[in-house]
Amino acid sequence: MKKRIFTGCATALVTPFNDDCSVNYPRFRQLIDEQIDGGVDALVICGTTGESATLDNDEHCRLLEEAVKHANGRVPIIAGTGSNDTMYAAQLSQHAESVGVDGLLMVTPYYNKTSQNGLINHYFYVADRVKTPIILYNVPSRTGTAIKPETYKELAKHENIVAAKEANGDISSVAVTKSLCGDDLDIYSGNDDQIIPILSLGGIGVISVLSNILPKETHSICEEYFKGNVQKARDLQLKYVSLINALFSDVNPIPVKEAMNMMGLNMGPLRMPLYPMTDNAREALRQELIKHGLLK
Repeated sequence: MKKRIFTGCATALVTPFNDDCSVNYPRFRQLIDEQIDGGVDALVICGTTGESATLDNDEHCRLLEEAVKHANGRVPIIAGTGSNDTMYAAQLSQHAESVGVDGLLMVTPYYNKTSQNGLINHYFYVADRVKTPIILYNVPSRTGTAIKPETYKELAKHENIVAAKEANGDISSVAVTKSLCGDDLDIYSGNDDQIIPILSLGGIGVISVLSNILPKETHSICEEYFKGNVQKARDLQLKYVSLINALFSDVNPIPVKEAMNMMGLNMGPLRMPLYPMTDNAREALRQELIKHGLLK
């Protein structure tokens, strides 16, 4: 049995910035406490939601170090270390391992992309150079590359490749992947609106954007399902569908950061090229927050 990093809800954590767009490290540490107090089961640092694409190497490394130190073992810390440069992905993964993270989240190479054989070689190259367990991240809408079920089967043969974050939106593909990989590959939902469908296919949790604003509730969707309270878990999933849609009404993390600022959580601005929502979209998001009791 491979090492399991977490079961339940991991928050893909937003990175707070100061007004000048520098990283707000004190607020980052507070945010970790708030999420842990909210009941999440793990934290993903420097993922897409954390605006990893516009963090420089020093910021990326420091955020990982701060997270491990401040969490102090209370929940697993998972580092976003994916890159379209295999060598840099390996270096960043080795640094993350050196500071004590519990897992690595590695998106497929983007822009230059690669073939399915290229994906296998890319991931094996990194996995051979670390001992920390790896979560593959499949999000073809962003990267232009999808991991096929048969490729997952090959990747799952590596002892350090333990899980996948599936955000391809294709439930049928997830079913095939699970049937091919069985217990050799844990599967997490990468889409908040598909938590229950993926759990029903043998998934073990979610890496969530929604939990930035509703940590307890997102955790509860998973917890109730695992307890056998499927109807209660399903009802929670359906309750938040419109809010989830609002949080993805623009490019992630634009709406969730806007929502958190509306809620007084002091996340600061976005880094370019991300750009604030239109007035109409912002108002629609505000109405959803009011509907769910998150704003008055």
